[in-house]
Amino acid sequence: MRLHRLPEAMHRWLPDTIWQLPAAERTVYLTFDDGPIPEETPWVLEQLAEYDAKALFFCVGDNLERHPDIAWQALAAGHQLGNHTQHHLSGWSTERGRYLADIARCQQVLDVLQPDAPRFFRPPYGRITPGLNRTLGPDYRIVMWDLLTCDYDGTYAPDKCLRDALRLTRPGSVVVFHDSLKASRNLRYVLPRYLAALTEQGYRFATL
Repeated sequence: MRLHRLPEAMHRWLPDTIWQLPAAERTVYLTFDDGPIPEETPWVLEQLAEYDAKALFFCVGDNLERHPDIAWQALAAGHQLGNHTQHHLSGWSTERGRYLADIARCQQVLDVLQPDAPRFFRPPYGRITPGLNRTLGPDYRIVMWDLLTCDYDGTYAPDKCLRDALRLTRPGSVVVFHDSLKASRNLRYVLPRYLAALTEQGYRFATL
């Protein structure tokens, strides 16, 4: 079973966390996790540019250090970068001190790329404890999601992934795609069609 939305109980478990934004108009907030990588992220930027769509990229610090040129490309196009830890760690199974240090290391790279920008953080896999949420809350805007596309699932047929993503999108949705090799098949099928369909429905794509 694919869990596109986390249970409402988790919203209470993790207060002051962004899941969805109020939407007086048809606005969707696109986010991309796990990049930047040369195989996927530049292609994503090309698709977004076709629709003047802005997005927030939650970057793994190791990838940022390897590919700063792609990060600069995203920033030059008006997108935002967020923290996805240095090594894509789980907040449930990683020792607290190591986890916080990993976030801090990724943030050091981000602060060089976009000084004075808002600090956004998304826990890999969505795994964060209430204690970590409280610790990080004063320094970061912690962003979860209203719709996880599950594009990384190799058993998910691309056309079904697209249909489900369109069906579950609503005004104010924070939507997760992945600019990763694992997600490539579904991402490259779904993203251009998703952008086209929602544009036709009168949606705009904004950053947080």
